[in-house]
Amino acid sequence: MTEIKEMNMQKIRVMIVGYGNVGRGVYRSIQNNPDMELAGVVSRSPDRVRRELPGVTVMDVRDVEGWKSALRPDVAILCGGSKDDLPKQGPEFAAHITTVDSFDNHSRIPEYFASMDRVAKEAGHVSVISTGWDPGIFSLERVLGGAFIPGARAYGFYGLGEKGGLSMGHSDALRTIPGVKDARQYTHAIPEAIERVRNGENPAFEPGDMHTRECFVVLEEGADPEKVTRAIVEMPGYFAPYRTRVHFISQQELDEKYRGFPHDGLAIAVGSTGDGNGARVEYRCVWGSNPEATANVLVAHARAAVRLAKEGRTGAFTILDIPAAYFTTLSREELLKHWM
Repeated sequence: MTEIKEMNMQKIRVMIVGYGNVGRGVYRSIQNNPDMELAGVVSRSPDRVRRELPGVTVMDVRDVEGWKSALRPDVAILCGGSKDDLPKQGPEFAAHITTVDSFDNHSRIPEYFASMDRVAKEAGHVSVISTGWDPGIFSLERVLGGAFIPGARAYGFYGLGEKGGLSMGHSDALRTIPGVKDARQYTHAIPEAIERVRNGENPAFEPGDMHTRECFVVLEEGADPEKVTRAIVEMPGYFAPYRTRVHFISQQELDEKYRGFPHDGLAIAVGSTGDGNGARVEYRCVWGSNPEATANVLVAHARAAVRLAKEGRTGAFTILDIPAAYFTTLSREELLKHWM
Protein backbone atom coordinates (compact mmCIF):
# COMPACT_ATOMS: atom_id res chain seq x y z
CA MET A 1 0.00 0.00 0.00
CA THR A 2 1.25 3.49 -0.85
CA GLU A 3 2.00 5.23 2.43
CA ILE A 4 -0.15 8.20 3.44
CA LYS A 5 2.90 10.32 4.25
CA GLU A 6 4.13 9.93 0.70
CA MET A 7 0.75 10.99 -0.67
CA ASN A 8 0.71 14.10 1.51
CA MET A 9 3.95 15.42 0.01
CA GLN A 10 2.00 16.62 -3.01
CA LYS A 11 -1.72 17.17 -3.37
CA ILE A 12 -3.67 15.06 -5.82
CA ARG A 13 -4.66 17.23 -8.77
CA VAL A 14 -8.23 16.38 -9.81
CA MET A 15 -9.83 17.34 -13.10
CA ILE A 16 -13.63 17.37 -13.30
CA VAL A 17 -15.07 16.23 -16.63
CA GLY A 18 -18.59 17.58 -17.05
CA TYR A 19 -20.17 20.12 -14.74
CA GLY A 20 -23.73 19.11 -13.96
CA ASN A 21 -25.13 17.98 -10.62
CA VAL A 22 -22.44 15.36 -9.98
CA GLY A 23 -19.69 17.69 -11.18
CA ARG A 24 -20.86 20.34 -8.73
CA GLY A 25 -20.83 17.75 -5.97
CA VAL A 26 -17.26 16.73 -6.86
CA TYR A 27 -16.19 20.39 -6.80
CA ARG A 28 -17.54 20.76 -3.22
CA SER A 29 -16.06 17.43 -2.12
CA ILE A 30 -12.57 18.34 -3.32
CA GLN A 31 -12.71 21.40 -1.07
CA ASN A 32 -13.38 19.11 1.90
CA ASN A 33 -10.42 16.80 1.20
CA PRO A 34 -7.14 18.45 2.23
CA ASP A 35 -4.99 16.04 0.22
CA MET A 36 -6.63 17.17 -3.03
CA GLU A 37 -6.84 20.24 -5.19
CA LEU A 38 -8.89 21.15 -8.23
CA ALA A 39 -6.77 21.18 -11.38
CA GLY A 40 -9.64 22.49 -13.47
CA VAL A 41 -12.85 21.59 -15.26
CA VAL A 42 -13.35 20.44 -18.84
CA SER A 43 -16.79 20.71 -20.39
CA ARG A 44 -18.73 20.72 -23.64
CA SER A 45 -20.06 24.12 -22.49
CA PRO A 46 -16.98 25.89 -21.09
CA ASP A 47 -18.51 29.39 -21.27
CA ARG A 48 -21.42 28.36 -19.04
CA VAL A 49 -19.09 26.76 -16.50
CA ARG A 50 -16.77 29.80 -16.48
CA ARG A 51 -19.73 31.98 -15.54
CA GLU A 52 -20.57 29.61 -12.69
CA LEU A 53 -16.95 29.15 -11.51
CA PRO A 54 -15.09 32.43 -11.88
CA GLY A 55 -11.42 31.99 -11.09
CA VAL A 56 -11.38 28.27 -12.01
CA THR A 57 -9.58 27.13 -15.14
CA VAL A 58 -12.23 25.75 -17.50
CA MET A 59 -11.36 24.25 -20.87
CA ASP A 60 -13.17 22.66 -23.79
CA VAL A 61 -13.45 18.90 -23.35
CA ARG A 62 -12.23 18.40 -26.94
CA ASP A 63 -8.93 20.22 -26.33
CA VAL A 64 -7.07 17.18 -25.06
CA GLU A 65 -3.52 18.43 -25.53
CA GLY A 66 -4.56 21.77 -24.07
CA TRP A 67 -5.94 20.43 -20.79
CA LYS A 68 -3.12 17.90 -20.43
CA SER A 69 -0.45 20.61 -20.55
CA ALA A 70 -2.36 23.42 -18.80
CA LEU A 71 -4.08 21.49 -16.01
CA ARG A 72 -1.55 18.67 -15.41
CA PRO A 73 -4.14 16.49 -13.63
CA ASP A 74 -3.32 13.29 -11.79
CA VAL A 75 -6.82 11.90 -12.20
CA ALA A 76 -10.01 12.77 -14.06
CA ILE A 77 -13.42 12.27 -12.47
CA LEU A 78 -15.91 11.66 -15.29
CA CYS A 79 -19.28 13.13 -14.33
CA GLY A 80 -21.27 12.46 -17.50
CA GLY A 81 -24.36 10.31 -17.86
CA SER A 82 -24.25 6.56 -18.30
CA LYS A 83 -26.61 6.31 -21.26
CA ASP A 84 -24.73 8.36 -23.85
CA ASP A 85 -21.71 10.13 -22.28
CA LEU A 86 -19.62 7.55 -20.45
CA PRO A 87 -19.65 4.74 -23.05
CA LYS A 88 -17.87 7.18 -25.39
CA GLN A 89 -16.01 9.45 -22.97
CA GLY A 90 -14.73 6.71 -20.69
CA PRO A 91 -12.41 5.01 -23.20
CA GLU A 92 -11.44 8.38 -24.72
CA PHE A 93 -10.18 9.70 -21.40
CA ALA A 94 -8.71 6.38 -20.24
CA ALA A 95 -6.34 6.63 -23.19
CA HIS A 96 -4.88 9.84 -21.72
CA ILE A 97 -5.23 9.78 -17.93
CA THR A 98 -6.22 7.81 -14.84
CA THR A 99 -10.02 8.02 -14.50
CA VAL A 100 -12.90 7.43 -12.10
CA ASP A 101 -16.56 7.23 -13.13
CA SER A 102 -20.02 6.24 -11.92
CA PHE A 103 -21.29 4.24 -14.90
CA ASP A 104 -24.53 2.83 -13.48
CA ASN A 105 -26.24 0.74 -16.14
CA HIS A 106 -25.92 -2.55 -14.24
CA SER A 107 -26.66 -4.79 -17.21
CA ARG A 108 -23.88 -3.21 -19.28
CA ILE A 109 -21.15 -3.08 -16.63
CA PRO A 110 -19.33 -6.21 -17.89
CA GLU A 111 -18.95 -4.84 -21.43
CA TYR A 112 -18.05 -1.36 -20.15
CA PHE A 113 -15.43 -2.86 -17.82
CA ALA A 114 -13.91 -4.82 -20.71
CA SER A 115 -13.72 -1.70 -22.88
CA MET A 116 -12.13 0.41 -20.14
CA ASP A 117 -9.75 -2.37 -19.09
CA ARG A 118 -8.42 -2.79 -22.63
CA VAL A 119 -7.86 0.93 -23.22
CA ALA A 120 -6.39 1.63 -19.77
CA LYS A 121 -3.94 -1.26 -20.00
CA GLU A 122 -2.82 -0.22 -23.48
CA ALA A 123 -2.25 3.34 -22.23
CA GLY A 124 -0.72 2.34 -18.89
CA HIS A 125 -3.43 4.01 -16.79
CA VAL A 126 -5.88 3.07 -14.04
CA SER A 127 -9.64 3.37 -14.61
CA VAL A 128 -11.97 2.87 -11.65
CA ILE A 129 -15.47 2.32 -13.02
CA SER A 130 -19.05 2.12 -11.80
CA THR A 131 -18.59 3.59 -8.37
CA GLY A 132 -21.01 5.59 -6.28
CA TRP A 133 -23.48 4.03 -3.92
CA ASP A 134 -25.11 1.58 -6.35
CA PRO A 135 -23.24 0.36 -8.21
CA GLY A 136 -20.47 0.99 -5.71
CA ILE A 137 -21.06 0.79 -1.96
CA PHE A 138 -24.03 -1.55 -2.33
CA SER A 139 -22.07 -3.78 -4.72
CA LEU A 140 -19.51 -4.33 -1.98
CA GLU A 141 -22.19 -4.94 0.66
CA ARG A 142 -23.89 -7.54 -1.53
CA VAL A 143 -20.61 -9.39 -2.06
CA LEU A 144 -19.73 -9.27 1.66
CA GLY A 145 -23.19 -10.47 2.66
CA GLY A 146 -22.92 -13.38 0.25
CA ALA A 147 -19.43 -14.22 1.47
CA PHE A 148 -20.27 -14.09 5.17
CA ILE A 149 -23.51 -16.05 4.77
CA PRO A 150 -22.60 -18.83 2.32
CA GLY A 151 -25.41 -19.52 -0.10
CA ALA A 152 -27.18 -16.27 0.73
CA ARG A 153 -29.02 -14.32 -1.92
CA ALA A 154 -28.32 -10.57 -1.98
CA TYR A 155 -30.84 -7.87 -2.82
CA GLY A 156 -30.86 -4.08 -3.28
CA PHE A 157 -33.88 -1.83 -2.75
CA TYR A 158 -34.07 1.90 -3.50
CA GLY A 159 -36.55 4.65 -2.77
CA LEU A 160 -38.07 3.30 0.44
CA GLY A 161 -39.76 6.54 1.50
CA GLU A 162 -43.23 7.68 0.45
CA LYS A 163 -41.87 9.94 -2.29
CA GLY A 164 -39.31 7.42 -3.50
CA GLY A 165 -35.76 8.34 -4.39
CA LEU A 166 -34.51 10.46 -7.25
CA SER A 167 -32.35 8.51 -9.70
CA MET A 168 -29.84 10.70 -11.54
CA GLY A 169 -29.03 8.07 -14.15
CA HIS A 170 -32.65 7.49 -15.06
CA SER A 171 -33.41 11.22 -15.01
CA ASP A 172 -30.48 11.77 -17.37
CA ALA A 173 -31.80 8.98 -19.62
CA LEU A 174 -35.18 10.70 -19.78
CA ARG A 175 -33.59 13.96 -20.89
CA THR A 176 -31.94 12.24 -23.87
CA ILE A 177 -35.35 11.44 -25.40
CA PRO A 178 -36.35 13.73 -28.29
CA GLY A 179 -39.15 16.03 -27.17
CA VAL A 180 -38.18 16.03 -23.48
CA LYS A 181 -37.14 19.44 -22.16
CA ASP A 182 -36.55 18.42 -18.54
CA ALA A 183 -37.39 15.45 -16.33
CA ARG A 184 -36.98 13.73 -12.98
CA GLN A 185 -37.33 10.02 -12.28
CA TYR A 186 -38.20 8.61 -8.87
CA THR A 187 -37.64 4.97 -7.96
CA HIS A 188 -40.06 3.29 -5.54
CA ALA A 189 -39.24 0.07 -3.69
CA ILE A 190 -42.13 -2.40 -3.52
CA PRO A 191 -42.73 -2.97 0.24
CA GLU A 192 -44.10 -6.48 -0.24
CA ALA A 193 -40.87 -7.49 -1.97
CA ILE A 194 -38.80 -6.26 0.98
CA GLU A 195 -40.97 -8.22 3.40
CA ARG A 196 -40.61 -11.39 1.35
CA VAL A 197 -36.83 -11.05 1.60
CA ARG A 198 -36.86 -10.33 5.32
CA ASN A 199 -39.17 -13.29 5.89
CA GLY A 200 -36.50 -15.58 4.48
CA GLU A 201 -38.38 -16.63 1.32
CA ASN A 202 -35.21 -16.07 -0.76
CA PRO A 203 -37.29 -15.09 -3.80
CA ALA A 204 -35.81 -15.07 -7.30
CA PHE A 205 -37.05 -11.67 -8.41
CA GLU A 206 -37.17 -10.29 -11.92
CA PRO A 207 -36.09 -6.61 -12.09
CA GLY A 208 -39.67 -5.36 -12.22
CA ASP A 209 -40.68 -7.31 -9.11
CA MET A 210 -38.70 -5.10 -6.74
CA HIS A 211 -39.28 -1.53 -7.89
CA THR A 212 -41.58 0.74 -9.84
CA ARG A 213 -40.55 3.91 -11.64
CA GLU A 214 -42.27 7.28 -11.72
CA CYS A 215 -41.35 9.95 -14.27
CA PHE A 216 -42.17 13.66 -14.18
CA VAL A 217 -41.58 15.09 -17.63
CA VAL A 218 -41.61 18.58 -19.14
CA LEU A 219 -42.17 18.43 -22.90
CA GLU A 220 -40.64 20.58 -25.58
CA GLU A 221 -43.21 22.70 -27.39
CA GLY A 222 -45.01 20.60 -29.98
CA ALA A 223 -43.74 17.25 -28.67
CA ASP A 224 -46.09 14.27 -28.89
CA PRO A 225 -46.89 12.95 -25.37
CA GLU A 226 -47.80 9.47 -26.63
CA LYS A 227 -44.57 9.15 -28.59
CA VAL A 228 -42.51 10.31 -25.60
CA THR A 229 -44.35 7.92 -23.26
CA ARG A 230 -43.67 5.02 -25.60
CA ALA A 231 -39.98 5.95 -25.83
CA ILE A 232 -39.78 5.98 -22.02
CA VAL A 233 -41.54 2.73 -21.17
CA GLU A 234 -39.76 0.84 -23.96
CA MET A 235 -36.23 2.09 -23.15
CA PRO A 236 -34.09 -1.03 -22.60
CA GLY A 237 -31.97 -1.19 -19.47
CA TYR A 238 -33.81 1.68 -17.81
CA PHE A 239 -37.61 1.39 -17.96
CA ALA A 240 -38.65 -1.55 -20.15
CA PRO A 241 -38.66 -4.20 -17.37
CA TYR A 242 -40.53 -1.99 -14.86
CA ARG A 243 -44.02 -0.72 -14.15
CA THR A 244 -43.49 2.91 -15.10
CA ARG A 245 -45.82 5.85 -14.55
CA VAL A 246 -45.30 8.98 -16.69
CA HIS A 247 -46.66 12.39 -15.67
CA PHE A 248 -46.41 15.44 -17.94
CA ILE A 249 -46.09 18.65 -15.96
CA SER A 250 -44.91 22.24 -16.42
CA GLN A 251 -41.37 23.43 -15.83
CA GLN A 252 -42.64 25.55 -12.96
CA GLU A 253 -44.26 22.57 -11.27
CA LEU A 254 -41.13 20.46 -11.75
CA ASP A 255 -38.95 23.20 -10.25
CA GLU A 256 -41.28 23.86 -7.32
CA LYS A 257 -42.41 20.37 -6.34
CA TYR A 258 -39.45 18.22 -7.31
CA ARG A 259 -36.43 20.21 -6.25
CA GLY A 260 -33.55 18.54 -4.47
CA PHE A 261 -32.01 15.13 -4.97
CA PRO A 262 -32.95 12.87 -2.03
CA HIS A 263 -32.43 9.13 -2.32
CA ASP A 264 -32.07 6.11 -0.08
CA GLY A 265 -31.47 2.41 -0.32
CA LEU A 266 -31.23 -0.90 1.47
CA ALA A 267 -28.91 -3.83 0.70
CA ILE A 268 -29.94 -7.17 2.21
CA ALA A 269 -28.34 -10.61 2.25
CA VAL A 270 -30.42 -13.43 3.71
CA GLY A 271 -29.58 -17.07 4.36
CA SER A 272 -28.57 -19.34 7.20
CA THR A 273 -25.44 -20.23 9.13
CA GLY A 274 -23.87 -23.69 9.38
CA ASP A 275 -26.46 -25.24 11.69
CA GLY A 276 -29.44 -23.88 9.77
CA ASN A 277 -29.94 -20.80 11.93
CA GLY A 278 -31.39 -17.85 10.07
CA ALA A 279 -29.06 -14.96 9.24
CA ARG A 280 -29.62 -11.57 7.65
CA VAL A 281 -27.25 -8.68 6.92
CA GLU A 282 -28.69 -5.24 6.11
CA TYR A 283 -26.94 -2.05 5.05
CA ARG A 284 -28.94 1.19 4.84
CA CYS A 285 -28.07 4.48 3.14
CA VAL A 286 -30.07 7.71 3.37
CA TRP A 287 -28.84 10.63 1.30
CA GLY A 288 -30.14 14.19 1.41
CA SER A 289 -28.43 14.71 -1.95
CA ASN A 290 -27.89 11.81 -4.33
CA PRO A 291 -25.36 13.67 -6.55
CA GLU A 292 -23.34 14.87 -3.56
CA ALA A 293 -23.29 11.33 -2.13
CA THR A 294 -22.09 9.95 -5.46
CA ALA A 295 -19.52 12.74 -5.72
CA ASN A 296 -18.01 11.97 -2.32
CA VAL A 297 -17.64 8.30 -3.23
CA LEU A 298 -16.06 9.28 -6.56
CA VAL A 299 -13.52 11.53 -4.84
CA ALA A 300 -12.50 8.78 -2.40
CA HIS A 301 -12.05 6.44 -5.37
CA ALA A 302 -9.94 9.08 -7.11
CA ARG A 303 -7.54 8.90 -4.16
CA ALA A 304 -7.47 5.11 -4.47
CA ALA A 305 -6.94 5.29 -8.24
CA VAL A 306 -3.89 7.52 -7.84
CA ARG A 307 -2.44 5.12 -5.26
CA LEU A 308 -2.95 2.18 -7.59
CA ALA A 309 -1.29 4.11 -10.41
CA LYS A 310 1.70 4.95 -8.18
CA GLU A 311 2.12 1.22 -7.59
CA GLY A 312 2.35 0.65 -11.33
CA ARG A 313 -1.05 -0.98 -11.65
CA THR A 314 -2.97 -0.59 -14.91
CA GLY A 315 -6.38 -1.47 -16.27
CA ALA A 316 -9.93 -1.23 -14.99
CA PHE A 317 -10.94 -1.69 -11.34
CA THR A 318 -14.15 -1.61 -9.32
CA ILE A 319 -14.77 -1.10 -5.62
CA LEU A 320 -14.56 -4.89 -5.30
CA ASP A 321 -10.89 -4.82 -6.34
CA ILE A 322 -9.60 -2.05 -4.06
CA PRO A 323 -8.50 -2.34 -0.39
CA ALA A 324 -10.62 -0.13 1.85
CA ALA A 325 -7.52 1.59 3.28
CA TYR A 326 -6.82 3.11 -0.16
CA PHE A 327 -9.95 5.27 0.08
CA THR A 328 -8.99 7.18 3.22
CA THR A 329 -6.34 9.70 4.23
CA LEU A 330 -5.86 7.91 7.56
CA SER A 331 -2.59 6.12 8.21
CA ARG A 332 -2.39 2.41 8.90
CA GLU A 333 -1.64 3.21 12.56
CA GLU A 334 -4.75 5.40 12.86
CA LEU A 335 -6.91 2.79 11.18
CA LEU A 336 -5.69 0.04 13.48
CA LYS A 337 -6.02 2.14 16.63
CA HIS A 338 -9.35 3.88 16.08
CA TRP A 339 -11.32 2.14 13.32
CA MET A 340 -10.84 -1.58 13.89
